[in-house]
Amino acid sequence: MTASNTLPLSVREDTFVVVPAFNERSCIEQVVQSLRREYPHVVVVDDGSRDDTVEIARGCATYVLRHEINCGQGAALQTGIEFALSRGARYIVTFDADDQHRVGCVSTLLEPIVRGECEITLGSRFLGEAINLSEGRRLMLRVAILFTRLVNRLQLTDAHNGLRAFSREAAQRIRIRADRMAHASEILDIIRHSGLSFREVPVRVHYTPYSIEKGQSPVRAFRIVFHYVIARVFQ
Repeated sequence: MTASNTLPLSVREDTFVVVPAFNERSCIEQVVQSLRREYPHVVVVDDGSRDDTVEIARGCATYVLRHEINCGQGAALQTGIEFALSRGARYIVTFDADDQHRVGCVSTLLEPIVRGECEITLGSRFLGEAINLSEGRRLMLRVAILFTRLVNRLQLTDAHNGLRAFSREAAQRIRIRADRMAHASEILDIIRHSGLSFREVPVRVHYTPYSIEKGQSPVRAFRIVFHYVIARVFQ
């Protein structure tokens, strides 16, 4: 799962990795540099950070886009996806900026798409590894999985995992309107209604004190559900 990259250089050159970032000054450089060792096209979308994330990103990322105000991760992902498509991306990967994801998982996500087995891959920490995941957070994720199965009607083993990959054809059909964290459920709605072929793949998520602090609390989880329901009502 985290072995050396087996993807041909041509595939890596056709891949754009989109990294939404909000106040990530402490780790954005490390995340971007590790990605760029394998993938030449790393797109950081700074979502109105109040710190110097955007300045740091400009010193290491291939492309840096910026929202002048904080619009939420969904909006940042849509901005990054549209930019990657405009630059001719053949494959697009989404990757979190808080250093909980591992670069080796990118090839795991891409391989089934490159082989023509599906159009979208979704990372699953429960098929792979969830290092330092607390029991409380594990329970909250299990509830999110149940919510996904009931509402999105997809039998997944994970939910709200930021590691995903899309073929160009699939990315062209992604239109994220839920600007904040409810976008994760919205993407699953899009997959279900579009009939796009997808599969889950095992990934490693390594929780650090920093990523845990920035993660979803029960209150934030409730807000996600609220924003998702509102988006569905007014779509």
